[in-house]
Amino acid sequence: MLNELRDTIHANALAHGFYDDENVNIPEKLMLIVSELGEAMEAYRNNYYSDWEGYNSLIDRDIENGAFERLIKNSIEDELADTVIRVLDLCGYMKIDIDQHISLKMKYNESRPYKHGKLC
Repeated sequence: MLNELRDTIHANALAHGFYDDENVNIPEKLMLIVSELGEAMEAYRNNYYSDWEGYNSLIDRDIENGAFERLIKNSIEDELADTVIRVLDLCGYMKIDIDQHISLKMKYNESRPYKHGKLC
């Protein structure tokens, strides 16, 4: 499920030149993921959510008409989407079977105690 999205996202990144340099900086890519989470936090702190009703009420929702930038861009939802996109892109580059790893991690988490034995 996510592997298919991973491949689509990574192919788009390749097509847009994000891997033209043969020396891919993995730490930088990881920090860009963190920066997207920081942007999501700022959107949350500013109570900035997407205006889905406004966006969906438009007849013309083409990206080029500016509706995305006015009603969606930089919202918490948009920044979380950016985070997932960056994670899946990196998984694509590193050839990580993210479906397998998420499934395995979920099984492990199900075996853990309530709150993993922590107070909070």
